Amino acid sequence: MITFALWGGFLFIILFSLLLDFGVFQRKNHVVSLKEALIHTGYWVFISLAFNALIYFYLGSEAALQFFTGYLVEKSLSVDNLFVFLLIFTAFKVPAIYQHKILFWGILGAIFFRFTLIVIGIELITQFHWILYLLGAFLLFTGIKLVTKPEHKIRKEKSFLVAGFKKIFPVAHGDGKGKFFITERGQRKMTILFLVLLTIESTDIIFALDSIPAIFAITTDPFIVYTSNVFAVLGLRELYFLLHRSMEKLRFFRYGLALILCFVGAKLALADIYPISLIVSLSVILSILFGTALLSLTWGKRWSVR
Repeated sequence: MITFALWGGFLFIILFSLLLDFGVFQRKNHVVSLKEALIHTGYWVFISLAFNALIYFYLGSEAALQFFTGYLVEKSLSVDNLFVFLLIFTAFKVPAIYQHKILFWGILGAIFFRFTLIVIGIELITQFHWILYLLGAFLLFTGIKLVTKPEHKIRKEKSFLVAGFKKIFPVAHGDGKGKFFITERGQRKMTILFLVLLTIESTDIIFALDSIPAIFAITTDPFIVYTSNVFAVLGLRELYFLLHRSMEKLRFFRYGLALILCFVGAKLALADIYPISLIVSLSVILSILFGTALLSLTWGKRWSVR
């Protein structure tokens, strides 16, 4: 009964916030200012922590710690998405005035796809416990690959969603003045902006294959996994506008993400042999995040000068 009430509160918060964003803040296409991004980022962080407090009050400290750790893991791993967003917008030459709209609809798609992946993942883990070992090995491999092959390559024509939609709709010339579909000479066509949205959706699915198994290392409770994941993803758009001007300063952050992936991968793989407590996990993740951020701020500029 308590979990059902929390599900209701979660859905109300998400729907209210999205409707407020869509009906008020996004009524007109505009370039998101630093002040606006800061306010919205603060809002999502506050709402996430407030929901975490409700979990603590109704479900106890263990569930609250699981939510906060899962939220932190997803939030930190999602930072890598920001670099990809920047590359996609650059590759397709998307004007800044339309980026907020694209990311809004991209987030909605991410909520749906991640729910599907989480449900499938939890069901597989319930039926086949040994899958956890495969997920652990996959996260270790991904963490190592993130360091050895850190570059991202955006191939416009290789997205499976883009390829599929191109078979249904032809592509219009221009950005369609902010529209996803327009009619040209009596023919319905999709614009470049919709192609960008499809590319972002397909890359988010790929990123979710990394981040969702990482949260499974914290808990397999579907309520904690999904809510912590959604709260982290919903604030990602505002975080992009807040950090996109200073992404070059985060020189060592990718190494921190790689360490986090390797740590949670090892945690999954060794869970039955040497279980690691949530307190230890949270301490390690926080130490990695603060350490790489501090290193980027203090040494990043010196290295870039060289």
